[in-house]
Amino acid sequence: MITLKEALKLSADEIKAFRQMLKVKIEEKKELNAYIGMDESGEGIPLLIKDNIQVKTWSVTAGSKILQGYIAPYDATVITKLRACGIAPFGRANMDEFAMGSTTESSCYGKTLNPLNLECVPGGSSGGSAAAVAAGIAIAALGSDTGGSIRQPAAFCGIVGMKPTYGRVSRYGLGAYASSLDQIGPLTQNVEDAAILYDMISGYDPKDSTSVEMDYTPVSENLNPERKLRIAILPHFLNDASAAVKKAYDKTVAVLKTQGHEIIETELLDAKYDISAYYVTATAEASTNLARYDGIRYGTRQSGNNLEETFVKSRSEGFGEEVKRRILLGNFVLSSGYYDAYYVKAQKVRRLIKEDFERVFEKADLILSPVAPDTAYRAGSLEDPLQMYLSDMYTISVNLAGLPALSLPVAIAENGMPVGLQLIAKAFDEQTLFDGALGLENALKEK
Repeated sequence: MITLKEALKLSADEIKAFRQMLKVKIEEKKELNAYIGMDESGEGIPLLIKDNIQVKTWSVTAGSKILQGYIAPYDATVITKLRACGIAPFGRANMDEFAMGSTTESSCYGKTLNPLNLECVPGGSSGGSAAAVAAGIAIAALGSDTGGSIRQPAAFCGIVGMKPTYGRVSRYGLGAYASSLDQIGPLTQNVEDAAILYDMISGYDPKDSTSVEMDYTPVSENLNPERKLRIAILPHFLNDASAAVKKAYDKTVAVLKTQGHEIIETELLDAKYDISAYYVTATAEASTNLARYDGIRYGTRQSGNNLEETFVKSRSEGFGEEVKRRILLGNFVLSSGYYDAYYVKAQKVRRLIKEDFERVFEKADLILSPVAPDTAYRAGSLEDPLQMYLSDMYTISVNLAGLPALSLPVAIAENGMPVGLQLIAKAFDEQTLFDGALGLENALKEK
C-alpha cells in the first residue's frame, strides 16, 4: 500500500486507477468486515472514515441500529478540511456501537477481525479503521478517541494511531459519546503520514465551542527526529502488563537511551483512579448525549401505544447491550443523591490526574507508557464488561487530562502479534510528540 505522503504526489489519472485497484482489494478482504460502506462517486485520494463522523449524503450510524436510515445533511469540519487538501472520503469504517467498546464486536454490522490474526479482535472502538490500514485496504483513516479508541486498535493492529490535544481538532460533526473526552485523530501506516493527516484536520473552528483558538504551525513541515528529549518512564505502571509488553517496554527504553535521550524514572497516580474517574465521567456524559435518540427527535422509531411506550421500545430495540449499560450507569451517577458522591468526586479526581501529568512535564518532554496490558485479545474473550473497562487502564488518563498521545508498534510478541507503546506530550505540544515518535520509529527500523 502506498503511503499518504506518496499518494499526495499522484496525478488525477493515477488516483482514479488507484481507487479502482483499492475497491478490488477491499472486496478480496471483505471477511475482515472493516468497511461497512463505500462511496465510489467522489474524487481525490481515498480515505476511510469512522462511522461516527458526518459525511454529507452518507448513511452515518455510529454502528447502531437506532441510526439506521439516517443520512448526514452536512460535512463534519474535518471532512471539509480534508476535501480542501484533495482527500476524498471513500468508505465507512466499522466501529463499536457509539464508540463504546474496546474490541469492535458490538457493532450492529457484526464484528471486525484483526488482519494479523483472524481469531483476534482489532481493538476498539476504531477497530475498522485500524484493521483496514493494517490490511493494506486503506491508505489511512480517521478515528475517534474517547479513552484510547484510536491508540489501542492501532497497537493491536501494528500501525500508528494519534490522539490530538483536546480542542486542537474540531469535534463539529462527530457523533458525541463523552463530549469532554472525544477527539478525532489519524490512523496511518507510519508516523510521518500521521503528522501529515493531523495537520490537515487541525485548527480552530468557531462551530465547535471546545475548539481552542491559537496560532498553528504545521507539524509535518518541521519534523526533527534528531531532537534529544527528556523522556519519562513509568516502571511501576508495568505491574499489570503482560511479559510481552514488559519486554517490549524495556527494549524501547534501551533504544531511546542509545539515541541519546535523557531517561527519567517517575510515577503517576495509580491507574485505578483513572478508571474510576473515567467511567463515571464518560457514562454520565454518554447518558446525556444519547438522550436525544428517542425515536422522535432522532433515531429509528418503534411505535408504541403511547409516547412513553414509543420511547421505551425505540431505545430498547435500537441500542445494544453495552450502550444500554453505559446509559444506565450514567443516569445512576447523575441521579439525585448520587451526583455529589460520584460525578462531582470524579471531576475532582480528574483535576488531580491533570496536575499529576503537569508535575511530570516539569522535568520531562515526553512520557513513554504501555497502550494496553497485553497484545490483541481473542474474539469473545472479554465477555465480562469489567474486564473490558480494565483493559483501558493505560489510555484513559490521557483523555481525562486532554493531552496528545501517539501509539506506534515497537515489537512483535512471541504469539506473532504486535506490541504498541505510546508517547504522551504536554497539551498542544504535538511537535515534540511527533519528533520523538519519528525518531523512535527510525531507530526501531535500524534494529
